Amino acid sequence: MNLNATIFFQMVVFFIFGWVTMRFVWPHLISAVDERRQKIADGLLAAEKGVNSLSAINEKVKQMSDEAKKEAQARISNAEKQVVRILEQARNDAELERARILSQAQNDVEAVLCHAKDELRKDIALLSIKGVEQILMREVNIAEHKEILDNLEARL
Repeated sequence: MNLNATIFFQMVVFFIFGWVTMRFVWPHLISAVDERRQKIADGLLAAEKGVNSLSAINEKVKQMSDEAKKEAQARISNAEKQVVRILEQARNDAELERARILSQAQNDVEAVLCHAKDELRKDIALLSIKGVEQILMREVNIAEHKEILDNLEARL
């Protein structure tokens, strides 16, 4: 057989094989590759959406964290203000109680002092009567002189 004819038939068989491959096999391969390419593109798109979603979630978490910190700081500030207000109220209440106790003590002292002065006046009056009795060496009528002593007591 001739070498040219062999090469020619091999070329014809190769082209027929190529044509059959391009006609029947190639579309299945291309569709599989396109399907795979689409899956990869979908996966990349989903990954990109996930990254965007993650960044949005991270931003939201940061915002919520900042809000929580601000709220906690506000609560701490309010608590400190309330403590100061409570302490101030306690000081004011203690001052009022101290003033009330002092006033009550002063009133008690004045009452005791008045009572002591009255007792002292009575004692002085009795001592005066006894002194006058001894000076006069006679018995003094207490009923008559009571009016005189009451006047004297009022003057003292």
